[in-house]
Amino acid sequence: MEKATGESRAAGLGLGLGLRGKHFNHILENWPAVDWFEVISENFMDSGGRPRWVLRRIAERYPVVMHGVSLSIGSADPLDMEYLGRLKTLAEEVEPRWISDHLCWTGINGVNTHDLLPMPLTEESLKHVSKRVAQVQDFLGRRLVLENPSTYLTFKQSTIPEPDFLRYLAEETGCGLLLDVNNVFVSSYNNDLDPEEYIRALPAESVVQMHIAGHQNCGTHIMDTHDGPVVPGVWQLFALAWKLTGGAPVLLEWDARIPDFEECHAEVLKAKEFMGGFEGVVEERPAVVGEDVSNPVDFLVPEYGVVQSS
Repeated sequence: MEKATGESRAAGLGLGLGLRGKHFNHILENWPAVDWFEVISENFMDSGGRPRWVLRRIAERYPVVMHGVSLSIGSADPLDMEYLGRLKTLAEEVEPRWISDHLCWTGINGVNTHDLLPMPLTEESLKHVSKRVAQVQDFLGRRLVLENPSTYLTFKQSTIPEPDFLRYLAEETGCGLLLDVNNVFVSSYNNDLDPEEYIRALPAESVVQMHIAGHQNCGTHIMDTHDGPVVPGVWQLFALAWKLTGGAPVLLEWDARIPDFEECHAEVLKAKEFMGGFEGVVEERPAVVGEDVSNPVDFLVPEYGVVQSS
């Protein structure tokens, strides 16, 4: 598969926001000047009605990326082909730029914990995940993009540093990487690592997207909460990541205690202050005429009024 380069990414998407149900009405009524949106795949795979209708309308006007939380690529369970079938159906409907998920497992024996659980990073697990990534890419007919998760411990059995594991995985399978800068900051704090060394060790040419988000520092550890503004340390780390990747598209995650749309948009626009004068070239969109956890599922609850189609 063709690998993205810094140059091609910089000519791509720019600064995006996670699509959250709280903002549906605002987006539909105002069509704000956002470069692109990322959707949580599971929030739309099984939904008809308004959520799916809203997504279709937004996908007509903005670039969209699908981001999953239940692929469980690291599990010992067989791949869930029913899940992958629903994922593929949604992708065929909205035509995302890419589909991403996490380097983690979410359950075993058919049980989904709805959490992104860390895995031991060994030669054996690398072979296991590489095989599964290849199967997923073959089934979807698309390049899979995998994100570094937030972790709160290091397995004694691990023999491969996470950046190297991701590098080997990308080399073996051709998959892309989603560099979550906040997760690097969180995991480095919790596991006594150097976050800058982590960023520098990743294969920058394989990074096709970045995440930024807020977190809660509890003193002894940091919780990856996505419930507030990006902290200064993450912004500084982002500046390094932006430079090394040549300007990969940036997405703000804000999944709990979500403020109004304008505040979220203003937060992601702060990224421009850390781009060192290089903002890339964002692709043009056609002009529009007329018209609370890190894996959110809140807007599947019908708490928002129906907007009539024009």
